[in-house]
Amino acid sequence: MTRLFDDFQLGSIELFCLAAETSSFTGAATQAGITPAAVSRSVARLEERLGVRLFVRTTRQMRLTEGGRRYYEQCRQALTQLVDAEREVSGSQVVPSGLLRISMPTPYAHYRLLPRLPLFRQRYPQVRIDVHVSNRNIDFADEGYDLAIRGREPADSNLIARRLEDAELVVVATPDYLRRAGTPGTPQDLLDHQCIQFELPSSGRPSTWSFRVDGKPMELQTSGSYTCLEDFLATVTLVKSGAGLMQAYRFTVQQELDNGQLVEVLRDFGGASRPFMLIYPHARHVPSRVRAMIDFLLHNDVTQSSRPQP
Repeated sequence: MTRLFDDFQLGSIELFCLAAETSSFTGAATQAGITPAAVSRSVARLEERLGVRLFVRTTRQMRLTEGGRRYYEQCRQALTQLVDAEREVSGSQVVPSGLLRISMPTPYAHYRLLPRLPLFRQRYPQVRIDVHVSNRNIDFADEGYDLAIRGREPADSNLIARRLEDAELVVVATPDYLRRAGTPGTPQDLLDHQCIQFELPSSGRPSTWSFRVDGKPMELQTSGSYTCLEDFLATVTLVKSGAGLMQAYRFTVQQELDNGQLVEVLRDFGGASRPFMLIYPHARHVPSRVRAMIDFLLHNDVTQSSRPQP
């Protein structure tokens, strides 16, 4: 077999990946224990070999070109496979440890993942977890998060999105509210009711309510005197207090439906759902603690934890 790479070129590829991940020659140099000038020369040699520019550099920032991004994704995958191959051959196992930072919206936190985190820690006692509970979208690069759970797929192609579940939506109210205001028979009847609003952090606008009419999806913009910002579960507290109707995830109100505190309406137009997605940065080496959490979320039925623990 003809040798395609020498040790020097493989080292240049590693330095290029470090520079791509830190968006900085200085950051790559710090991790590699060499000077920024040495990283710059190494990347320049790669660019000359490939005949393409890998980075766009300005006085304020450095970013990958489109060709650089594609090259990085392939190189990082190849380097990760080399590391995995060495571990498999040597029989060594990396015990997940260190700090893992994860961001998730309030419904998924309280009714899905938080009740299950003690089980994760039993399996991986050396992992410490920072949990960011908010419906606000986070910036992975600027805020240092490893994982996020969100209610829609990201627009950023540099992020991987894995579907955790499709959460069913239901419209609910208290029996007292329905006695006072009447029970809506169709989605359009909601326009004459107090509908509790939740403002989407991504757009600053109230979310639409989702239905299925004759098997087809329908979105309806409702209105009401109450609008909740940031915390989606505030809408559940309001609807349980008789403030109006609310479209919520079924798993957040199932206990109240079971005990009669809330009543489901518009069942003939139900069946709509919204996804919960696990999101993390694309094509970079994934630390063992992060991989452990990804596997835990994808292969353990967290939907069994549908009620917050007392």
